[in-house]
Amino acid sequence: MLNIYNVNSLVHFEERDISMREDMIRFFSDEVRHFLRSENPAWDIRRVEAPTLIPRSLISDAYTDEDIWSQQRVSATETELVLRPETTPSTYIYMRHLLENHTKTKLPLCVWQAGRSYRREQEQPTKHVRLKEFWQLEFQCAFTSDTGNDYHAKCLEPIRNMIAQMVNLPTRIVPSDRLPAYSEVTMDVEVDNGDKWMEVCSISRRTDFPIRYRSVNKKKEEREHDVLVLEIAIGLDRCLYNRAIAAKNL
Repeated sequence: MLNIYNVNSLVHFEERDISMREDMIRFFSDEVRHFLRSENPAWDIRRVEAPTLIPRSLISDAYTDEDIWSQQRVSATETELVLRPETTPSTYIYMRHLLENHTKTKLPLCVWQAGRSYRREQEQPTKHVRLKEFWQLEFQCAFTSDTGNDYHAKCLEPIRNMIAQMVNLPTRIVPSDRLPAYSEVTMDVEVDNGDKWMEVCSISRRTDFPIRYRSVNKKKEEREHDVLVLEIAIGLDRCLYNRAIAAKNL
């Protein structure tokens, strides 16, 4: 992770970093898949890749012009686009597409992405890893609210353990210092890198899925369900940074 532009929070990744990131994506996605299907073999798990440009109308109103990178419109008819501040909206719209247009797609459904997101972060030293362009690995795991399985509570220790295995530093689970409006509960996985406990993963039970889910039982009776989403959001740059610290300490 090299800051050779001399611009705060913009870094180069060398080949070794890139290879390790790819290893992390494979390992974390395999572990999440194993956890979900060990709890319920019916999980449908898919990967998607969406554009990093996204219509402004799809992102949360919580993001202001002080938070995001906007594209200047050259005509009044042009769609207002921004560089995405997170992958969630593009994942949600794909999940909605699957559920509304493909009758064989059912809940529980997990769709995940690994890719870049962008925010106007405050100027901070690189050691805080508050990057303006950063890599996210996010799993959006949708299920009906009337399920008897508490996926959020059950995933905390497996997620902490998989991050500990990859980062090779002490880890802990703590309540998040901020509870987003869309979340019933949010817990963080933090890593002790010798300088501070750094958040590397956030795990939420979201209530903002854009549609209700329709199911049909054996009697051909249709029901509607509220949908909850287990979100597992991992900061890959922070995992790389902390793994590098662990390697130096060997």
